[in-house]
Amino acid sequence: MTMTPAEADKILSDRFAPWVLDLALSVESLGEDRAVLRLPWSDRLARDGGGLSGQALMAAADTATVIAVSAARGAFVPMTTVQQSTSFQRAVTGSDVLIEAVLTKLGRRTAFADIALSDAGSGALAARASTVYAILG
Repeated sequence: MTMTPAEADKILSDRFAPWVLDLALSVESLGEDRAVLRLPWSDRLARDGGGLSGQALMAAADTATVIAVSAARGAFVPMTTVQQSTSFQRAVTGSDVLIEAVLTKLGRRTAFADIALSDAGSGALAARASTVYAILG
């Protein structure tokens, strides 16, 4: 049973650390095996040269995985990151980022996801990530 974006936004506000909330992520859409989040542009997240920092993108990918697993299971369950790999392809400057996490396997105790991070203005792929999660509850 897939949850609504409002229910997923509540998971963000209730379950994540204050520094993650400072990213101002919002849930755009959900499916049975995916979640799309928006990371709004912020000068505070830019590094020298004006590109969005890799740390912000990696945190957004990690967070999107939690929301995708929660949506697929119908509710939040305790989980933790086991592995994350990120490849950066182009800088994002002055634009929001759309983060689409797609579950490639969801088991009782593990979840695997592929994440695409795209410049919301141009649609250009900025980064790809893959994650592995241990489901604790």
